[in-house]
Amino acid sequence: MTLFLLAIVFRVFTIQHSEGEKYRKLFTELAIRQDTVYANKGNVYAADGNLLATSMSKFTIRMDVVAVDGKLFEKNIVGLSKALSGMFGKTPYYYQNKLRTAKKRHNRYLLIARNVGYTDYLKIKEFPIFNKGVYGGGFIAEHKTVRAHPIGKIAERTIGYDDFRGEAGIEGAFADYMEGENGLRWKQKIAKNQWKPINDVNEKEPIDGHDIITTIDVNIQDVTHHALLDKLEYFEAEHGCAVVMETATGEIKAISNLGRTSKGTYYEKRNYAVWESHEPGSTFKLASLMVALDDKVIDTSTVVDTEKGRIYVHGKKVEDSHRGGYGKISAARVLEVSSNVGVVKIIKKYYDKNPQRYYDKIKEYGFTKPIGFQIKGEGKPYIPNPKDKSWSKISLEWMAWGYGISITPMQTLMFYNAVANNGVMVKPRFVKELRAEGKSEKVFETEIVNPKIASDETLKKLRKMMENVVVKGTAKSMYSPNFSMAGKTGTAKKYIPRTKNSKGEWEGGFYSNKHYVASFAGFFPADNPKYSCIVVIHDPLKKKGYYGATVAGPVFKEIAQKIYTTTPIDNQSVDDKVEFGAIEKEYLKFDKKINKEYQEVPDVRGMSGMDALALLENIGLKVQFSGVGKVKSQSLRRGEKLIKGRTIILKLS
Repeated sequence: MTLFLLAIVFRVFTIQHSEGEKYRKLFTELAIRQDTVYANKGNVYAADGNLLATSMSKFTIRMDVVAVDGKLFEKNIVGLSKALSGMFGKTPYYYQNKLRTAKKRHNRYLLIARNVGYTDYLKIKEFPIFNKGVYGGGFIAEHKTVRAHPIGKIAERTIGYDDFRGEAGIEGAFADYMEGENGLRWKQKIAKNQWKPINDVNEKEPIDGHDIITTIDVNIQDVTHHALLDKLEYFEAEHGCAVVMETATGEIKAISNLGRTSKGTYYEKRNYAVWESHEPGSTFKLASLMVALDDKVIDTSTVVDTEKGRIYVHGKKVEDSHRGGYGKISAARVLEVSSNVGVVKIIKKYYDKNPQRYYDKIKEYGFTKPIGFQIKGEGKPYIPNPKDKSWSKISLEWMAWGYGISITPMQTLMFYNAVANNGVMVKPRFVKELRAEGKSEKVFETEIVNPKIASDETLKKLRKMMENVVVKGTAKSMYSPNFSMAGKTGTAKKYIPRTKNSKGEWEGGFYSNKHYVASFAGFFPADNPKYSCIVVIHDPLKKKGYYGATVAGPVFKEIAQKIYTTTPIDNQSVDDKVEFGAIEKEYLKFDKKINKEYQEVPDVRGMSGMDALALLENIGLKVQFSGVGKVKSQSLRRGEKLIKGRTIILKLS
């Protein structure tokens, strides 16, 4: 036994002194590690300072029950249990039992809660026992950051992300700029291969990333999103997009891209406005007529014989939607009623012998190459060139009315915006500024793509024709005497590609009579445009409607109308003086009706926040709200007696 004891002492001495450094190093390698504390990415802001994307701190709270002194534990376990119950909802008995069981089992890593926010984390730190820290109170907090979009799923594809899904949108484009500098923290390995922090503080503090200021206006974005969503749901469309652009600067104020799920709901599936290149249909007629007017081969008064609304070009049929045609009409009327026959005849007559002249003009309008966005995934346009082998004997005529070509909605919008902007074509942009630690690093100025796409005379005529489209043309159902709009409808049949079905049989290779693309592009106000806008909706349910004026036009109108009523427009002036007695009479009649109709608090759940705000304030209530979107809940119950001056709190979705 003495020899055995001496052997043990010798071995202990050897391990402690001769081999001590080796085993200490091995222990450090196996049981202690330096963990990365990831820095928060920079924030993405709207133009008005609202947060669009940010990194939020989340904490997992655990407890080393063994580290807590027995007397301290017994004295404060009831207080801690009550505090946890108040925070997380379970009974104090549940937590007291959980803590005692953990104490008996010598649990050094007891899970208390996951995904705790920063504010709650600060409160939990001050709970009984936990307020003694890591060593005295066994308080363990593991920090992580998650990316959050405060306005929800609205504009998600454009705001973007940089994660396991790839790099998309603004966050994807500026991923390197938004990345911060990671910090370091020491952790020690404990039972069950778990690691706990050694100290309360980090070895090296992380430095957060830089911020992006976008051009998005949250109010306009909210209006655009819900206007598009409502019509997609009603027409049960496959997908659609809507974009609002500031005419003078090219700043994108709102962009919504919604695709349909198998359950019939919609979400930001793809950035269709930037990515999807498709046949535009009748919205391209504006470009065709601009070519002819600017070359002075026609004037707005030039008479075009549309015959009975049907002609054949090299055996291929061109037909107007209006049965029987329009007969002999002016070139201006061709655009107003969107005559396919009329525009094809004009382009065929004056450019059939020199199609290159027509192509070169279209190239000047920015349709032959991508715009060149900072964000990834822009679609490639296709405009046939007379010099290419793909050019056919009907290419010119088909291009004239928006077929046989492929462009993105953003290209169409850029062109229409140039018409509104006195011929100055500006590049659409999503980002205004880059900021580091609150200081501006780079400001993105307006970029001019083409200083003048047409003469002032041509532009003036086109704007008047577009205004007449709304007043007395294909979009006359959109006309409002209260505010002016100008634009062009588009209704295009979708081409069904030739493919093999499951039986090995060839299908497709034709333009469908069941699948359509409805669109509307234009600007407002008509006389001094502040904003341009495009709406494109794919595959609306045909029995409910498929024309551009029926499907896409109402979205455009709702956006324009709500921007008029909620956003100051420079050229509008407000005068308290009543100019028209009829208007005053109608207002008083409406006010009387409102006061008579609403004796009780109405149910505004499901309404858009802006509509609910207008209604409730009109009937005398003070409104407070949080969030964006549609009303999810209201503090005053439906049917309560209406008392003017009371405050109602709305929570939006």
